[in-house]
Amino acid sequence: MPDMKVVVCAKQIPDPAAPPLIRPDTHTLDRTGKLILDDSDSYGVEMALQLAGGADDEVTLVSMAPNGETAGLRTALAMGATRAVLISDDALLGSDALGTAKVLAAAIRPIQPDLVIAATESTDGYTGTMPVQLAELLGLPSVTFAKGVAIDGSTVKVQRQTEAGYDDVECPLPAVVTVTAGVVEPRYPSFKGIMAARSKPIDVLTLADLGLAPADVGAAGARQEVTQVSEAEARTAGEIVEDDGEGAQRILAFLEQLKVI
Repeated sequence: MPDMKVVVCAKQIPDPAAPPLIRPDTHTLDRTGKLILDDSDSYGVEMALQLAGGADDEVTLVSMAPNGETAGLRTALAMGATRAVLISDDALLGSDALGTAKVLAAAIRPIQPDLVIAATESTDGYTGTMPVQLAELLGLPSVTFAKGVAIDGSTVKVQRQTEAGYDDVECPLPAVVTVTAGVVEPRYPSFKGIMAARSKPIDVLTLADLGLAPADVGAAGARQEVTQVSEAEARTAGEIVEDDGEGAQRILAFLEQLKVI
């Protein structure tokens, strides 16, 4: 049995460098092509690898993606994760944050991890709500916006980022922790790691395997709906303030107009 079991929620997303494709029927991202590991989750993977550094420790990736897509998971496995669990089912199309949390919770529960790590928010959804919903469904305490994480026996110690600096927070394990970008520097997969990742296990599960009904997740169970997608407004030219002796006052008046100050 592993001395410490860490689960990382690893989202696989369309490549942000490519033009986004929107499904006309649901107004959501088309995820039918190749997916990559979300950069936000690479920090969680690295954090897990550093915390679970013992020979008998285990880092398990849990992901939900269509068409049995595993490219992003292979990247995280090449970084050093032990194994992965992928939930892939056509009925998951259109899942909202809560539906996703239900699916991930059902997959994570049998693992009985000591710690669950997730990104603060994904780079393709930006809801920031899924991890705390996951914690609630698992019945675990959650600590968000972690800029530093350490394990001390049966306690997790977190430096929680705030607008004024950070708070020192402690809570008992098991727990769910969300990490911010920059909490650690993600490693690049080595050639040895890439080769090793090919033989690491990825368990592919369906809703039936998890005991979930299609009506509870996917578009059928979603409590939110995207009704329209439009192009972002083009940036307009800014106002140039030349300092003729009153530049500071003009900038101050401009900020007051925007109610920034």
